[in-house]
Amino acid sequence: MRASLASLIIAATAAGLAPGAQAQEVVLRGVSSFAENSFYSRRFEKFIERVNNEGKGVLRIQYIGGPKAMPPFEVGNALKNGVVDIANVTGAFYTNVMPEADAWKLTERPMAELRRNGGFDYMQKLYAEKMNAHFLARTVDNNPFHLYLNKPITGADLSGLKLRITPVYRDFFQAQGATVIQTAPGEVYTALERGVVDGYGWPITGILDLGWHEKTKFRVDPGFYSAEVSILVNKRKWDGLTPEQRAILIKAGEEIEAAHAEVVKENDEEAAKQKNAGIQVINLAGSTGEEWRKKAYEAGWAGVVKQSPEHGPKLKEFFAKPQ
Repeated sequence: MRASLASLIIAATAAGLAPGAQAQEVVLRGVSSFAENSFYSRRFEKFIERVNNEGKGVLRIQYIGGPKAMPPFEVGNALKNGVVDIANVTGAFYTNVMPEADAWKLTERPMAELRRNGGFDYMQKLYAEKMNAHFLARTVDNNPFHLYLNKPITGADLSGLKLRITPVYRDFFQAQGATVIQTAPGEVYTALERGVVDGYGWPITGILDLGWHEKTKFRVDPGFYSAEVSILVNKRKWDGLTPEQRAILIKAGEEIEAAHAEVVKENDEEAAKQKNAGIQVINLAGSTGEEWRKKAYEAGWAGVVKQSPEHGPKLKEFFAKPQ
């Protein structure tokens, strides 16, 4: 009798506490590796707005900010170690933690297909093992990279040029003969102004947000690769969320990831703005342009496989366009 009564008291107490426990709001500290309200942060900021609207009283993201709050190349480690809980970041900024993240730029299949063919699950395991992270959603895709210059070129040879890079372009630009210098985005304007570099790699969008168009004369077409910016959650924090809280994040992430058509529209708008800003297009047409893109992907995959001999070839099977 006493045991039964004790059990009932414990059960009743637990039941009384349960609603309060479920109602406990969780606050996630969020950071972006790109400047606030710039192209590569705006979709994350929309995501935060959706989460905070849907998750009132249950889940909230406290937006710490962009590079002024945390240097871009420190975001990967900060997320891994739990300094921040959720991050908007590109794999190019944390290849020191997870080299395989460099493969995202080489995706020639839509994210919906990668989620079906096993590529996404394969990457998710690597994020858990190497970064203590849960990959939630890719916020930017279909967003080609370009080479921007202050000196004209007539072909794919980049010998004699000093180019600003992140790991995204290192293998390709070096293979074409360039001298490369890695900097954070916030240092590019000054490097151009002082002649430290002759150009830089960057996607089609975002240079007007950063003011780089003021120091840029040429854009080289065609583009290559596709920019990747994604939302990652610290895995220990993710594992500690309730199903309801995870569902709020998943839904907001799916909505952002599915809106890739918005990116294509903004690509076209940005190209027009660059033209109006006086940036001239160097078009590597015909076989020269085809060879430019081919060499970009050859160098890119060679770099991924070199950094990760175990996982690189498998990722190529999932990510590359079927032959």
